[in-house]
Amino acid sequence: MDDRRLETIIGRLLQTGVLAAAATVVAGGVLYLAQSHSGRVDYGTFALGGTGLRTLSGIVRSAGRLQSLGLIQFGLLLLIATPVARVALAVVGFALERDRLYTVVSLVVLVILAFSLIHAT
Repeated sequence: MDDRRLETIIGRLLQTGVLAAAATVVAGGVLYLAQSHSGRVDYGTFALGGTGLRTLSGIVRSAGRLQSLGLIQFGLLLLIATPVARVALAVVGFALERDRLYTVVSLVVLVILAFSLIHAT
């Protein structure tokens, strides 16, 4: 694998990830508007969302049931996962090219990303 091919694959990954995330969020938004177009909004009090949308499994379950808020959250997760997948693909690509320096640097970045996502509050 050469640099040009790796750049092309990474570019396609980023395009696909962003487009998939945008399509998912738009679908969830349209579904949300269709389901709650006549609901009255009360801006005087803040109501925290359901606990089902605070975990990865809850978001995936909700999106799988085609619930609007779950689809929106899932689209945002796709958007967050896109650059992480890009770094993971860079690790594999650089390893295949046998470029040790960039493989190690990319691995360090991937570990930092994974650590920050796992330990986010």
